[in-house]
Amino acid sequence: MTFQITFSPSGLTCAGDGARSVLHSAEAGGITLPSSCRNGTCRTCLCRMQSGSVRYLVDWPGLSLDEKRDGDILTCVAVPLSDLVLAAPHARRAG
Repeated sequence: MTFQITFSPSGLTCAGDGARSVLHSAEAGGITLPSSCRNGTCRTCLCRMQSGSVRYLVDWPGLSLDEKRDGDILTCVAVPLSDLVLAAPHARRAG
């Protein structure tokens, strides 16, 4: 299954396959996002999900329940379950 991931406000998009993290999907699509640990603990990749849904590759990513309810996600361990729109002001075209 393929999902579209849109980063706002830039409007950049990439495909998510439902198996790879949002971060890996972005990189495969030529989009650079802030990242560091890549395991859900450092919070460098934190974005706000404006629409869509995700599942996590780890049991407890570094987010509080309030942050999860507000739509915050960690792109390094979040896998799309639908099309996504993410507030990611630092997303940019690689290169």
